[in-house]
Amino acid sequence: MINRLLAAVNIGDLPTGNGGTLGGTYGSISPLISALLKNSLAIASIILLCLLIFGGIGFIMSAGSGDSKKSDQSKKTITSALIGFAVVFSAYFIIQIISFITGVDILKFNL
Repeated sequence: MINRLLAAVNIGDLPTGNGGTLGGTYGSISPLISALLKNSLAIASIILLCLLIFGGIGFIMSAGSGDSKKSDQSKKTITSALIGFAVVFSAYFIIQIISFITGVDILKFNL
């Protein structure tokens, strides 16, 4: 028999926006974290797209004005967005590799 020690976290009071509560949708915090991890690539992709658009528009606007500070800031925004996405992408696939090697489904809802 396996005994598991889980922290008691009351998430039942947080509203979900559809008339229910978070505790009614997710019984504990682990399914919520699993759902966020599964969707982390989609969330990171949306943030990457927004930052690339923001940085690209800033870069184009700074090229017309000749301001090197704005151009450097836009380059840093684009570079940081790409590095951040690479970190999230790598972390997700490291979790997948660890899950495959150990045989434990880390992203499973019933932890």
